[in-house]
Amino acid sequence: MKMPDTENLVHFRVVRFIYEAGLKLRMRTIPLSTTCVLYHRFFRENKLDDFDPYLIAATCLYLAGKVEEEQHISLRDVVNVTYRTLNREKPPLEMGDKYWQYRDTIVNCELFLLRSLHFKSVVYHPHKFILHYLKYLEDWFDPITWSAFPLTRTCWGILRDSYHSPIALRFKPQHIAIAVIYMGLLSHGLEVPFNKTADSPWWKVFKEDITLNEIKDIINEIVYAYDMENMLQT
Repeated sequence: MKMPDTENLVHFRVVRFIYEAGLKLRMRTIPLSTTCVLYHRFFRENKLDDFDPYLIAATCLYLAGKVEEEQHISLRDVVNVTYRTLNREKPPLEMGDKYWQYRDTIVNCELFLLRSLHFKSVVYHPHKFILHYLKYLEDWFDPITWSAFPLTRTCWGILRDSYHSPIALRFKPQHIAIAVIYMGLLSHGLEVPFNKTADSPWWKVFKEDITLNEIKDIINEIVYAYDMENMLQT
């Protein structure tokens, strides 16, 4: 098992903070996922020691609310929720100097963040591909077997957890979707009907350019994220 280093553990904690704050902000799945990818993109280009990762995360939450047109998150809500999430023992921010200082810091950080990302803030996610692929797989399984296992729910959970790692920066969204489904099938001990006798494995039907080794690489990255979670709990 590859042991997580200190920097990866920090990023894992910050993404967990993103999810907690995002849920409090009632962010939908796609804006929240975009937040995580923007955060990972930023620290691919910049050193952790040079920036406050929680400030970057708060700024990514605000920016993702703008990027994803389906949901706008107010700056005031981002300020209040992220501050409260980070400072559980302190009273909520009042409309004073401390509030305006934190607010202005996020505003200024947003421009810096965009410049650091070369103004590339659009993110393509695996979600729609998972929906599409699972629909096809459902038709291949008999209804009794399909309904006996919560495969769809398992895949959504794995995909959500995958954003703790930067796999979205390294792999195509279609490939991530296939790897997540592959992992979901393994977790339930399911085999796709007739896969062993077919001319091509089931994943090649969805994306011809993916290989089994790439699927395993993606799964290993997701397992690595679970290893970090286990380390933080021990």
